[in-house]
Amino acid sequence: MRLITLEHAEDFIRANTALSAPPHVPEIALHLADEAHHLWQRTEEELEEIGLPPPFWAFAWAGGQGLARYLLDNPGIVAGKSVLDFATGSGLVAIAALKAGAARMLAADIDPFCRAAVALNAQANGVSVPFTSDDLTGTDGGWDVLLAGDVFYDRTMTESLCPWFASLAASGTTVLVGDPGRSYLPRDRLSELARYEVPVTRALEDAEVKRTTVWRFD
Repeated sequence: MRLITLEHAEDFIRANTALSAPPHVPEIALHLADEAHHLWQRTEEELEEIGLPPPFWAFAWAGGQGLARYLLDNPGIVAGKSVLDFATGSGLVAIAALKAGAARMLAADIDPFCRAAVALNAQANGVSVPFTSDDLTGTDGGWDVLLAGDVFYDRTMTESLCPWFASLAASGTTVLVGDPGRSYLPRDRLSELARYEVPVTRALEDAEVKRTTVWRFD
């Protein structure tokens, strides 16, 4: 089993992505895959022996784009506050929060490649994004705001996150979710804040544009 170092991960990202702007958040540059299936195959071939997950960090998913757009358009949500970007992926939402004036930021993701992806993307945007690979589910770091894009994609994840989000919201944390209508979205716990039409990668989604909503978890 081969250990993936930060240097190796950064080299892999540079070799398989190009610096470009997500269509709904042109203010931010990310290392993104040009062709979804090619990178997926490269990752599976190169990393099969250590069982690393698919490269979700290499794409600007609809929920994250919508949430990032909302923060940039409504900076008062995070300005001067302590913020957690949960399941950060590429770091898009964390970078948007910092550009909107967040005072303290923590990006969290258990994918081993995300540390490198977030570091490279933060550097490209002139910000610094503290990162943890710890699974923070169920914890309370005293955050003023928790941000979560595209997290309700399966039943197990939803069942794990809902009690945690509810507990944080009850203690005063503002929990914001970006989601394009994933199958396990807990609509009965959510209040709509904004709605966007977000261009996405057809190879990964079922359309070229996804109607994406930013919600507050109550």
